[in-house]
Amino acid sequence: MNKALVKELFARLSAGNPDPKTELEFVNTFTLLVAVVLSAQATDKGVNKATKALFQIADTPEKMAALGLEGITEHIKTIGLYRNKAKNVLALSEQLIEHHGSEVPDDRAALEALPGVGRKTANVVLNEAFGHPTCAVDTHIFRVSNRTGLAPGKDVRAVEDKLVKKIPPDYARGAHHWLILHGRYVCKARKPECPACVIQDLCRYKQKTV
Repeated sequence: MNKALVKELFARLSAGNPDPKTELEFVNTFTLLVAVVLSAQATDKGVNKATKALFQIADTPEKMAALGLEGITEHIKTIGLYRNKAKNVLALSEQLIEHHGSEVPDDRAALEALPGVGRKTANVVLNEAFGHPTCAVDTHIFRVSNRTGLAPGKDVRAVEDKLVKKIPPDYARGAHHWLILHGRYVCKARKPECPACVIQDLCRYKQKTV
């Protein structure tokens, strides 16, 4: 997809949602980090349900660490892989206190050094909290990028690298959210809703639904 088409694609996606946000609920940068860590292999809706009460009593690394492993586990036990995630949330809270003055670092390497934080999680936090033009590629973005021809690739890193190069600067901050929402609600895995798609004429997907 050439530059003109890419720009038109994002112009259309942004027109319907000028200020896109993550669907994860959080109250500050720390709780955003925790929510994203918990969202791995889980739905945003499920994470929000579990963290609603948790974030009311533990919205700082100190408060989270004070809950201990059992306290954290009890709050997130409805989320998949909750035991391991609870360990990571406790450990990352302790590391933020010990090494970062209880602040979430605005630095990729420092973020990825935290327990439970991989490249995708770091990308989300850097974009949502600090305004970096990153693009965290999840299953939705991977699907949309390949189907449309926007940034085809065999793995998530290949797609991410292409997206970062292709996305126009004016749309870099919101691109991650637009693509996720488009994949979640329109360009669905099993039956994409092509008739309702605002970029249907730009898309290279050959098996469009009617």
